[in-house]
Amino acid sequence: MGLALSFEFFPPKTPEGADKLRAVRQTLYALRPEFCSVTYGAGGSTQDGTLQTVQAILDEGQRGASHFTCVGASRASVREKLAVFQAMGVRRLVALRGDLPSGYGGMGELRYAADLVAFIRAETGDAFHLEVAAYPEMHPQARSPEADLQAYAAKVKAGANSAITQFFFNSDAYFRFVDDAHKLGADIPVVPGIMPITNASGLLRFADNCGAEVPRWIRLRLQAFGDDTASIKAFGLDVVTDLCDQLRSAGAPGLHFYTMNQSGPTTDILRRLALAEAVA
Repeated sequence: MGLALSFEFFPPKTPEGADKLRAVRQTLYALRPEFCSVTYGAGGSTQDGTLQTVQAILDEGQRGASHFTCVGASRASVREKLAVFQAMGVRRLVALRGDLPSGYGGMGELRYAADLVAFIRAETGDAFHLEVAAYPEMHPQARSPEADLQAYAAKVKAGANSAITQFFFNSDAYFRFVDDAHKLGADIPVVPGIMPITNASGLLRFADNCGAEVPRWIRLRLQAFGDDTASIKAFGLDVVTDLCDQLRSAGAPGLHFYTMNQSGPTTDILRRLALAEAVA
């Protein structure tokens, strides 16, 4: 296929959701992903579901990767979870700081993702391929773009193997970030995170919460469609396919899709890119 693909899922909350996600995974496996990752809530909010979903992916013969947050955690608890991952056969982790849950009194013993990466390396050597997050348009809590780049470089220096970006719709932001990171010596592969557009209000709300920029022209077009779901999906397919084509043409090392536990939007984009001929 020539372009590495990977897919992100979140842990289902109901048996019906688990059944649906199982079918979604089977469809997406036909695209031969490099790995499938599962999100992981800070403070234990989804961690059991994460482990169950990662185990299901492993049992299905695929490479399962778990998100792993350190906020509010102790070194002992992180060490314990690493042993669980190793026993499961997990070989890839997405190492994140995580959001501080309400009611938490402190950050824990590992304050930042770079601390978590360094601790995992010290404890387990090269047992895990470590992904970290990258923010082409700056982390929403960063003091400045320069501070954000330095924080990213610290994660790379601590031992990250590769990075996955927050979703974005401006390819220039991605390539500028990669260039700036390389100037700091942070030259690991940076895989673009891709968010299919299927729901206008949901996308805009999600983007506002996580600091991702939705260009004004996209925002205005989505708002103009109102409740016309078909037009929103058709427009979104055009926009995101074009973005992926730009990224692929300019040498991005892969595409990581935020599937939202759906197969259709991702396979539609990849079919447009002639990367999903085998999927019905």
